[in-house]
Amino acid sequence: MFETDRYLTRIQDFALLYGIKILVAIFILFVGLWLIRRITDFAYRLMTRENVDPSLRPFLRNILNIVLLVLLIMVVIDQVGLQVTSFIALLGSAGLAVGLALQGSLANFAGGVLILTIKPFRVGDFIEAQGQKGTVSLINIFNTVIKTEDNKTIYLPNGPLASAVVVNYDVEDRRRLDVTYTVDAAVPLTKIREVLNRVVASDAEIMQEPAPSIGVEKLAGQTMTLSVKVWVQRGDYRFQQVSESLNEKVKEAFEREGIDLK
Repeated sequence: MFETDRYLTRIQDFALLYGIKILVAIFILFVGLWLIRRITDFAYRLMTRENVDPSLRPFLRNILNIVLLVLLIMVVIDQVGLQVTSFIALLGSAGLAVGLALQGSLANFAGGVLILTIKPFRVGDFIEAQGQKGTVSLINIFNTVIKTEDNKTIYLPNGPLASAVVVNYDVEDRRRLDVTYTVDAAVPLTKIREVLNRVVASDAEIMQEPAPSIGVEKLAGQTMTLSVKVWVQRGDYRFQQVSESLNEKVKEAFEREGIDLK
């Protein structure tokens, strides 16, 4: 009976001691999670106010969130009474195992860091990569999100993206638009040039400097293919506004002059 009372007393003491510690640890955990959310939101607003690159803001917020979560877990473990050094050693071993299992994810993480460091593109740029075209809407830790012109959302893994060929259509302020028209070779070249020059000069969205270029690209039997090269603003080039408008105006002008497109 005496031994039973002694064990019950020890159990009660243990439950009282660690029960209080566990309750405090749970309180610290919830308060810490609330503070982390507030801190990361404040950091993001601060980065926005200080005009930090939009590509970096989500990435830095995620990194800050991870660091604060690790620190919070260490504080909670220490409050419970466990050895933090042992936890760090366990975390290191677990990290090694997870790293071996998630080599692809680590490659994507490294690719994300590389993209944000070298900056081959930024949020808002129109790019072509891995067979996809779209506007970059978000650069995450592990992937880059782009929106296509027909409003599809595509997630590109950062690992392959960082080592792939990326075409950025928004680096330069202007781009050259190349279009071709095939007509009957019997039509005088001077007449065709005159019509095309008149159409190009009348289009306000086509830049006159650098000067447009019109030339014969190919002669094949009874047909002649002419190449028209004009410079436009990158936004107009992206959405093919000038291309569609130019084709319509050329067709109408050719019909008025009796020139048939082949």
